[in-house]
Amino acid sequence: MKAAQIRRQHLVSQVLLKQFTMAGLDASGRQLRPVDVRNPERRNKLASTRTCGWADTFVAFDSASAEKLWDSVETRTPAAFEAVRAGTPFANPLHVEALRDLVVLHYVRSHRYHSVYTNAFEAVSTKLRGQLVRQFPEELRREALRQTRLHLDGSGPLTAFAERLIEQSEVTQEFENGKLFRTSIENMFNKVRAEAAKWRLEVLTPESGQFLIGDNPAVSVRTDRKPFSYNMAVGDAHSIVLPISPRHLLALGRDNLVGTIPRAAVNDLNTVQIRAADQYVYMHPQSTRLEAFARDTATRWRTDRTDR
Repeated sequence: MKAAQIRRQHLVSQVLLKQFTMAGLDASGRQLRPVDVRNPERRNKLASTRTCGWADTFVAFDSASAEKLWDSVETRTPAAFEAVRAGTPFANPLHVEALRDLVVLHYVRSHRYHSVYTNAFEAVSTKLRGQLVRQFPEELRREALRQTRLHLDGSGPLTAFAERLIEQSEVTQEFENGKLFRTSIENMFNKVRAEAAKWRLEVLTPESGQFLIGDNPAVSVRTDRKPFSYNMAVGDAHSIVLPISPRHLLALGRDNLVGTIPRAAVNDLNTVQIRAADQYVYMHPQSTRLEAFARDTATRWRTDRTDR
């Protein structure tokens, strides 16, 4: 039976994006404002949550399996959001668990994780190809003769044949069809979820200003330098942060707490979202100052990277 396929897969949950929306002026429903951080000069129209924060066939093999796992988190989120808005996120332990799982979900189900996964597989394949040529040249020659009836001589032909063997392997085939990625991302979700269970949950609100959210929204950060460093391994991070509305941000930390943070810290955290984004950040449609901040920050970031 052919594995189920879901093409449009949201990496940023619609229930999360909805927290940054307002009702449209027409029959278009609730909308938010996207800003393209790759092209910050571009003016984007207001958009629905359905058209934002998704990737085409992100999990390409039996995506229904992954969607079922994600749904187990997302269906618990609305009640937890209500508790946050009411100022009682810790009244029910199930709400704390749901919010912490939401952070983990968006940390793992991300463009960033897909990039790390792909780069790791390619690095291992390259290393294995070199090891085969260095350690098993005679075995490679015999196998090449058996398969192709050619006598290979020199490192170039042997390397090419080693690459062919790797491409024919079951592991590579599962990498190509997406089965390996689906297994990897589900296992990683469960692994990070178990690790995150050791952390407490901070619910932070800005003294002034608002939060925006990027399309890689759950970001590992260190706050011992300015600007905040980000995207390090979980074990090296001070926290994993996730904005959940213009007025609320979740952070994994040492203590359960509800607190406020100054405008400077809000700007630092918004800067992390902008720099960690794959292409877009999103905000409430009436956040005109925040839109200007996002465009200016993205422009400076692109300029700095070009000048290096």
